[in-house]
Amino acid sequence: MDFDYIIVGAGSAGCVLANRLTSDGENSVLLLEAGPENTALSLKMPAAVLSNLNSTKHNWAFQGEPEPELNGRQIQHDRGKTLGGSSSINGMVFIRGHALDYEGWRQAGCAGWGYADVLPYFKRMETYGGGGDDFRGDSGPLHVHRAAPQDPLTLAFLKAGEEAGYPVSEDISGYCQEGFGVSDRTVFKGERWSTARAYLDPARTRPNLTIMTRTRVQHLVFDGGRAAGVTYREPGGKTITAHAGKEVILSAGAVGSPHLLMLSGVGSAAHLQALGINVVHDLPGVGQNLNDHPDFVLKYNCLKPVSFWPKTRPLAKLAAGLQWMLTRRGIVASNLFEAVGCIRSGPGVEYPDLQIIISPIAVDDTTWEPLKQHAFQIHVGLMRAHSRGKIELRSADPADPPRILVNYLKDSRDRALMRKGIRLVRDIVEQPAFADLKGDEIFPGDAAQSDADLDHLLNTHTTTQWHLSCTARMGEATDKSAVVDASGRVHGLSGLRVVDASIMPFVTNGNTNAPTIMLAEKLSDDILGRAPLPRIEADVWHNPNYETCQR
Repeated sequence: MDFDYIIVGAGSAGCVLANRLTSDGENSVLLLEAGPENTALSLKMPAAVLSNLNSTKHNWAFQGEPEPELNGRQIQHDRGKTLGGSSSINGMVFIRGHALDYEGWRQAGCAGWGYADVLPYFKRMETYGGGGDDFRGDSGPLHVHRAAPQDPLTLAFLKAGEEAGYPVSEDISGYCQEGFGVSDRTVFKGERWSTARAYLDPARTRPNLTIMTRTRVQHLVFDGGRAAGVTYREPGGKTITAHAGKEVILSAGAVGSPHLLMLSGVGSAAHLQALGINVVHDLPGVGQNLNDHPDFVLKYNCLKPVSFWPKTRPLAKLAAGLQWMLTRRGIVASNLFEAVGCIRSGPGVEYPDLQIIISPIAVDDTTWEPLKQHAFQIHVGLMRAHSRGKIELRSADPADPPRILVNYLKDSRDRALMRKGIRLVRDIVEQPAFADLKGDEIFPGDAAQSDADLDHLLNTHTTTQWHLSCTARMGEATDKSAVVDASGRVHGLSGLRVVDASIMPFVTNGNTNAPTIMLAEKLSDDILGRAPLPRIEADVWHNPNYETCQR
């Protein structure tokens, strides 16, 4: 059990690394995944998102700690537990984030992570259905489908954004993120295109790649200050130690990577000692700086029978399933998120901090069952929350899930921004494009107008967009809260990197899967000692009047 590299976690980042690190045949790689293979049919069907999330077969379904600002509610944090990780169960929305996100990373002490540095890797990783250009790739392993909305509600949403005075974006992940545009998704020929499909499947037969599923890593093995391997438990209960000649790479995600570091004695010395764990390296930033995107959903009656609700009835579902099975087309081939608005919450905000996205069907918040009526819903997501949470150990037992406290709306500025988002959505649905489609506001309801009313509903209904990140963040060695350097190497130790969403300094403005894949692409070159791809200096659009105007 000796390898050059051991990768812990075959998720969005781990699959990328497994492919790139074995591509030249020179390095032996062990890829360890706690979940099963990704052979389930539901993992191929884009419309099966909710059924996958309602199951724990491929989902860690972590239960968060009681959230102080959400009336003590415990939010479930769904994370992929299969090859492909969360890219195998997520909503498939593909958004890179804004160029200024990455400029912020660079300015936060992460040299080499400016937009010109990451754009070449975004291009390398994808084959874009809209075609390649200065911003988009046309020959990468990840197929990204450009939506072509046809349903009246989505088209009305796009038109209403324009009528309300927002920019029209030809490509949310290209020249202009701000405004309203179609939503890309990681789907290819009607099937979900996870990193397991895109990166791992082409590498499976390589003799220098060993893939092991249903294996739970217990802790890292250290030789002094060097990570020398891992100990993991096989499905039958046997404990194995594998050795890494070059590096151990943690790609277990924003929950799994800090969890494993702390179990292995890397983290806050006081926290580890309180649980009887021997401290290998006192690194207080491990598990701290937890970011997420809070989510709130508005629901509306639809005055015309154009919502997707009838297509969820038993016979219609059967027909749609058969259509997909035979042709890979139809409603089952969509994630039902085909248009998005990336907007600024007010004057003085330099780039978008709110994401609004429409679904042409409304569902119950608790059961996720469709409302039995023609209705639609619009999500409000806060992209740059000020609140920060933490992940801590529950115990020293690797089988015990960690404590996850996001602290949603803990910073009062987040609450004010969410209220703005709700009111901005209400303004959008009052535009002429929705005149013959929008009926009564089912939720929150027209009676909820004051700040106090909206705060009460934010307490009871704010939830997650499943974008946990930043719990082992990049930063300079002089930054006591940073965990890794700009190459993902853990400060103060050797032979150990973290490569996943946990190393983001702060979360990007949009869904996190695309930037996570980019991170792995970029750091794979660093791990292999290759020069980074040449920078691409591309102009992006900024609202010239942002200081005085909201749109």
